[in-house]
Amino acid sequence: MERVVVRVADPVVVRMFGLLRDLRIERGEPTCTEVSVAEEGTVASEVAAGLGLPLDRIEAVFCNHSARGLDHVVMPGDRVAFVPHGTPGPWRMLLGIRSAGEGCAPGE
Repeated sequence: MERVVVRVADPVVVRMFGLLRDLRIERGEPTCTEVSVAEEGTVASEVAAGLGLPLDRIEAVFCNHSARGLDHVVMPGDRVAFVPHGTPGPWRMLLGIRSAGEGCAPGE
């Protein structure tokens, strides 16, 4: 008899901060959770929508410690954090949030 091994994709660990965290608490939902994504990945905006997060309130997505936009593809096993608008000025530059949702300028 042939043995069949089914690989289950690693879950994505997702955290919410600021008002996104508050929203989850108000709903009685955890502020840190695990979600499953397709093996080929899922766009961060779809992950956020699946968690009921308002996309217009998300300024950046941290994926594996790097600031990204909502169009970033989240892969199985990634660690993701959704950050709302309103992060204080100096931290925006330090964390790379300012340009997370923008494309690279020519020559970069």
